[in-house]
Amino acid sequence: MNRKIEYKKNDLVTVTIEDISNEGEGIGKVDGFTLFIKDAIIGDTVEAKIIKSKKHYAYARLEKVISPSSFRVEPKCKFHRQCGGCQIQAMSYEKQLEFKQQKIKNNLIRIGGFDEVLIDSLMEPIIGMDNPYHYRNKAQYPVGVDREGQIITGFYAGHTHSIIANTSCLLGIKENEEILNAVLFYMRENNVSVYNEAAGTGLVRHVLIRTGFTSHEIMVCLVLNYSGDKACHSGNYERGQAERRLKPLEFLPCQDKLIKALCKIKNMTSVSVSINNERTNVIMGKEIHTIWGKDTISDTIHVRDMSKKEYPRTGQALTFNISPLSFYQINPVQTEKLYSLALSYSGLTGKEIVWDLYCGIGTISLFLSTKAKRVYGIEVVPQAIEDARSNAEVNNIKNVEFFVGRAEEVLPEFYEKMPDCQSMLHPNVIVVDPPRKGCDEACLDTMLKMKPERIVYVSCDSATLARDLKILCDGGYEIKKVRGVDQFGQTVHVETVVLLGNQKSERT
Repeated sequence: MNRKIEYKKNDLVTVTIEDISNEGEGIGKVDGFTLFIKDAIIGDTVEAKIIKSKKHYAYARLEKVISPSSFRVEPKCKFHRQCGGCQIQAMSYEKQLEFKQQKIKNNLIRIGGFDEVLIDSLMEPIIGMDNPYHYRNKAQYPVGVDREGQIITGFYAGHTHSIIANTSCLLGIKENEEILNAVLFYMRENNVSVYNEAAGTGLVRHVLIRTGFTSHEIMVCLVLNYSGDKACHSGNYERGQAERRLKPLEFLPCQDKLIKALCKIKNMTSVSVSINNERTNVIMGKEIHTIWGKDTISDTIHVRDMSKKEYPRTGQALTFNISPLSFYQINPVQTEKLYSLALSYSGLTGKEIVWDLYCGIGTISLFLSTKAKRVYGIEVVPQAIEDARSNAEVNNIKNVEFFVGRAEEVLPEFYEKMPDCQSMLHPNVIVVDPPRKGCDEACLDTMLKMKPERIVYVSCDSATLARDLKILCDGGYEIKKVRGVDQFGQTVHVETVVLLGNQKSERT
């Protein structure tokens, strides 16, 4: 009888990669023992060192590619293996899209319990990116010191809080490097302290950069561990003939030097600070102060025709004001396709009442309003609802209304307090775009009780999507269409849009 070989930490193994995990790790087997190997690609034969061994599987580090896969490409970023951001940059983009399509399908079958033949018949081709680089309109850079004590910024190495010094991430806009170098030079020249996470001391924690891809406006926000007085400081900061805020509050040593340096950067529109004195992993604080320029930047997204092969813009456009704390999709080019797909799936004719749950700053709500009779948006974050109402006003949209609260609490309250208005408020369509954890159970229950004709589910996590779809389908709905949208090239993440129909309403 053959005894199964046991592998332990630091053992070297040679393995051929046969599959890929949901987290982008290559999967291979040696003597029936499963290995998960980061940075390995399907089809690779690799040498790997085991770093953590369990009874039936182990995690291993890629040591050497013995025979490269036909899907392997040379990563453009030299930090791709250390950084936790781009898990699958060594995989060709065509294979990335195939992996993401399969990831959605597998989760619907394995977690949702749906039949494979059914899912194959309902899934439409994933919508990929024309350029899977330089697509992020938002980036958050931790600030720290290297071993020589030099101030650096970049990204955390995977599963650590060690900063990899890198000011030119290939997923962000090219202007980020100029901005970060200006901040670093200012800090070094003026002895500005860096936040020490262990001690809770030091001033600058993170640098946030946001950009309007259509407006080209740029916002910079420094996250500070600040507890001093907000004294007023006088100074003139000009770019050409444009004079901006004359008396910014003083949060930083020699703050005027930072502002003057940032003002030289083309399209700089807003400079602010976020106060975060908490010992926490949460990046942004709740207190924001604009120290130069405007409080927000703007961006415009267009409705696209999703029935066409190239998805052309229809000419209809919506403008959004974005603050440092606003939730706004980080890939605006793909966001146009994502929201246009949700609009297409909703099947609106101008007669429908639509409820948009988890509406954020109203992006999907305003898209839906272009084709709906009336849209009601619900969001638990008060600041997001303020932004949503402001965005409706900016776009002169009158057929939307926004409410603060949890959907599972707001919706029943309307039905109880205004029974005479049920027919007016009853949704023909409900759209949900929840956070990664998916919909609350009570929210799903409320949706089932309201019995809309259609539900459009927009998801950033196909695992929680599959779990929620099972509940909705057990409650009387059936999946009509499924389509992935790649918002996050070079990473394992993928957005999914699903159309569900009410079986009972369709029979009647």
